[in-house]
Amino acid sequence: MVRSTPVAEGDRAIQTVVLAFAGDPMARWSWPSAAQYLSYMPSMTRAFGGRAFEHGTAHSTDDFAGVALWLPPGVSPDEEALISLAEQSVAGSLQPEVFQVFEAMGTYHPKEPHWYLPLIGVDPAHQGQGHGAALLKFALERCDRDRVPAYLESTNPRNISLYKRHGFEALGTIQVGSSPPLVPMLRKPLSNT
Repeated sequence: MVRSTPVAEGDRAIQTVVLAFAGDPMARWSWPSAAQYLSYMPSMTRAFGGRAFEHGTAHSTDDFAGVALWLPPGVSPDEEALISLAEQSVAGSLQPEVFQVFEAMGTYHPKEPHWYLPLIGVDPAHQGQGHGAALLKFALERCDRDRVPAYLESTNPRNISLYKRHGFEALGTIQVGSSPPLVPMLRKPLSNT
């Protein structure tokens, strides 16, 4: 069962995202050591998707097995916090590539009103049980009802098939220097709902 996650339960939701992304290629490229990752990923999650809590668009499945942080049309990640965090936490030699990835992400981001999914993750102990699919279905029904597209960037190639099953199409691939590939994806609203 999917439900909205209130601000008061934000920390629990962020803990699930941190667990889910522990093996994510992009996150671990940015912070290769476990200590770095565990120190900075919670702050990155808040900067990237935390505004979903304020807007009532953070969703979770039973007991926070899965979490999706959706940003509604007109709401963006906290870019200042993301830049500051990258400057503080990412190795200096890697920062130019990280910022080039951010810049490339901006070129794919739709200009029209859209729902943005910066983060979706399932606790590894509960992966493969339908939590990610349930979270996507829950939000995409609203996108279809409101006739608004949905956009995300897949940081893990293993997740692309899930997104495609839910109607997302790859727009290209972002890969800068030593970075792993990141795939921007767009889903147009379905007309028969």
